[in-house]
Amino acid sequence: MSNFASSFVNFEIPDWFDSQHLIGMLRGIEKEGLRIKTDGYLTQTPHPEKLGSKLTHPFITTDYSESLLELITDPKDTPKDTLSMLRQLHVLVYQALAKDELMWPLSMPCMLSSDDEDIPLADYGSSNTGKLKTLYRSGLGVRYGRRMQTIAGLHYNLSFGDGLFENWQAQTPEASNQTLTEFKNDKYLGLIRNFKRLTSIVLYLLGASPNVCPCFLAGREHDLILQNNSTYYKPTATSLRMGKLGYTNSVQEHLDIRYNDLPEYISGLRRAIQTPHESFKKLGLNDADGNPIQINDHILQIENEYYSPIRPKQIANRGETPTEALERRGIAYVEFRAIDLDPYSDVGIRLSSACFLEIMALYCLLNESPDLMPDEEDELAINIERVVNEGRRDNLHIVNDGVEVPLESWMLEHLNNMLPLAALFDAHYGGNDYRAALALMQGKAGHSESTISAQVNADSERLGSMWQLGFTLAQQHRDSLLQQTLSPNAQAKYEVLAEKSVLQQAEIEEAETEDFMEFLQQYR
Repeated sequence: MSNFASSFVNFEIPDWFDSQHLIGMLRGIEKEGLRIKTDGYLTQTPHPEKLGSKLTHPFITTDYSESLLELITDPKDTPKDTLSMLRQLHVLVYQALAKDELMWPLSMPCMLSSDDEDIPLADYGSSNTGKLKTLYRSGLGVRYGRRMQTIAGLHYNLSFGDGLFENWQAQTPEASNQTLTEFKNDKYLGLIRNFKRLTSIVLYLLGASPNVCPCFLAGREHDLILQNNSTYYKPTATSLRMGKLGYTNSVQEHLDIRYNDLPEYISGLRRAIQTPHESFKKLGLNDADGNPIQINDHILQIENEYYSPIRPKQIANRGETPTEALERRGIAYVEFRAIDLDPYSDVGIRLSSACFLEIMALYCLLNESPDLMPDEEDELAINIERVVNEGRRDNLHIVNDGVEVPLESWMLEHLNNMLPLAALFDAHYGGNDYRAALALMQGKAGHSESTISAQVNADSERLGSMWQLGFTLAQQHRDSLLQQTLSPNAQAKYEVLAEKSVLQQAEIEEAETEDFMEFLQQYR
C-alpha cells in the first residue's frame, strides 16, 4: 500500500508558492446534453443546420448520438469567462432548436425507446474522417449497447501556466536534468493520481444521478428500488452514472493502465488498442451485408474508448492520435471527467462547482503523489462503488490506506486542508468566489441532505418522477436562455463560424476521395 494518507494529512503550501503562480492558468468546459422532444423521447431529426458542421465546428458538435449535443468552450482566463461562453453556446443552441425540442438537463437519459436503433448514431458526412468517427460510435453501440452511450456528462479541462512549473523545477534539484516538458508531465501525472485518490469527494459533492428512468434498466439486472411508478433509485446514491449501471464495463476493469510516468501510460493504452478481445471478435468486423460495424475487434478501438475519471491531454493535430500527441509534445492539460450535469443550472454547472474543482486540482498538484499501483487502485474502486451507491448513508465508511474511515471526516479533513489554497485563488482573482465555494462544499460534506443528489431524489419524489423533474427544469432553462441575447458582434461571429464549418467539411469531403474500405484497411 502507498504512503499516500500521511502525505495528504501533512499538507502545507510550499514556501515558494504564492498567488502569482496562478498566472497563465486556463480552464475550458465540454458539456453534453440530449436533444429531446416535448413528449420526452429523443429527437430523431438531424443536428440543426443553423449550428453548422458537427465535424468541423470548434464549439458545437455531437458526441455519441446525432441527438447528443456537445458544447465546447475556448480555454479561458477565469471560470466566470468560461461559464459565460458556455451560456452563449446554450443560447445559440436554443435559437436553432425546433419549438418542440429541449435540452435534457440530467446526466441519465429518460424515455428511451426499447429499440437501440431508435438512438441515431452521429453522422459526420461522407469523408473518410467523418465515416471513421461514425464507425467508432457504431462499435461502441455493438459492444456496450447504444443506451449506455446516451448518458451525458461534463468535462472540466484545466492547465497551469509554465511559470509555475519553471519556478517549481528551479526549487527541485533532482529535476535539474529534466526538460520542462518532462517535469510538467511528472507533475500533471501526480495531480491525476491524487485526483483518482479523491474522486469519492467529487462524486459525493457534485454527483447528481441518484435515480434512473425504468427504460434505462430494461433487460439489465439491478438492485434499485421503485421510488414511484416511473422512477428507480437508491435512497442514498450520489452518481449512478459513475457506477456499474453507467460508464464502467467489465472489459476495461483489469487493463492495468497506469499513471506513474507518461511512457508507461501511453504503452498501456496502445497495448489495449492492439490486443484482440474474444467477445468483440465474436461480434465480427462487418454486418451480414459486408458493412463495417466496429473499427477493430480489440479491447479498445481507439484511445477515447478507455474510460477514466481523469485524463492527461494534448491537443492533437490533424491525422494524429491522442497518444502520438502526448508522446511528441507532453501533457498540455488535464481533463476532469467524473462530473454529472447539474440539472439545476441552465448550463449544467455552477460557478461554485467550477471554483471547487480548481481548488481541488491545485491541492492534488501540490501534494506528494506516490505511484499508484494495482492494489491501491482496487481499494479506490471499492470506495467509488460505495460512494456511488450509498454515499449519503449515515456513517458510511471508505477504505483509506487499508483502514476503514468515516467518509464524512475524511472529506472534511481534505476540505479543511484546501482552505489556504482557496484564499490564494481569491487573492489572485479578487472577490471571494473560491472561499465561498469551499465553504459551501464543507457544508455539504457535513449535511448530506444539501447535496445535489439528495435534491434530485427529493424533487423527483415531490413531482412524481425523474422524468417530470427533468422536463420541468428543461422548460425553465429554455425559457431563461431564450430571454438572453448575444451582442451583435458575438452573434455575427458565431454565424460566420457555422458557415465556415460547413465549407470546411465540404473541403475535407472533396479532398478525401479514397474508398472508405481501403482507408479502413490501412487504418486497421
